[in-house]
Amino acid sequence: MIRYFLIILLLCWPSITVAEPKLVPDVSQRQISIQSGFTGEQLLLFGAVIDVDRELGNEPIDIVVVLRGPTKPIILREKKKVAGIWVNADSSNFQSVPGYYAIASSRNISDIVDIKTAAIYELGVDRLQLSPTGSIDSKKLRHFVAGLVDLRQREGSYLDVPGGVSITDNVLYRARLNIPSSVPVGQYTAETLLIQNGKVIAADDNVEVTIKKTGFEAFITTLADKYSLLYGLIAVLISILFGWAAGYIFQRI
Repeated sequence: MIRYFLIILLLCWPSITVAEPKLVPDVSQRQISIQSGFTGEQLLLFGAVIDVDRELGNEPIDIVVVLRGPTKPIILREKKKVAGIWVNADSSNFQSVPGYYAIASSRNISDIVDIKTAAIYELGVDRLQLSPTGSIDSKKLRHFVAGLVDLRQREGSYLDVPGGVSITDNVLYRARLNIPSSVPVGQYTAETLLIQNGKVIAADDNVEVTIKKTGFEAFITTLADKYSLLYGLIAVLISILFGWAAGYIFQRI
């Protein structure tokens, strides 16, 4: 009898397993076009928490959304004034610097997860893993990273919005992130984390956003990238033409 009961239990196992909570995220725009006069955009990130078996219970949840843009290597240089002249001093190389990084959360990150978890998931502009190369002491490295983050924050390319995610009935969530006019073109990834009691319950990074130039801006970018010699000749000819036109006008005045 016990044997038959175990066989039935094994056959029914898929139907009685507990379904883990799942995120269903989306964005208001999958593509943002940069045209003449582009002054920026606001992107809405929203979604729902599917908890069929009520695994989350009645405990409150937290949501963190992260939008990051194309990553590329950069060289940071520090300028110093020597004898009244600004010259390049120290420098540092970083292999994976996102051109755009924005994080919004239902509360302050420090109130949601511990330092270790925040570092693992890169939650915060001060926890980005930029992959420095070369030999540089930790003090100088922190100095360069702080300078980079400060510069990007002043440009509006790095955003930290605590309390920027609103949650309704532990099910629906939404957040708005500003896209500056200087945003780099490329592929962006929107990642959403579901957190409860300091633990990441579910994560989803399958939502992508494309930012690209269109119209005349796209033509100029393509010309500069693929036909640099022709682009340079055209720029020189235009400069000569404008110089000749200005001289001709001044002679007539």
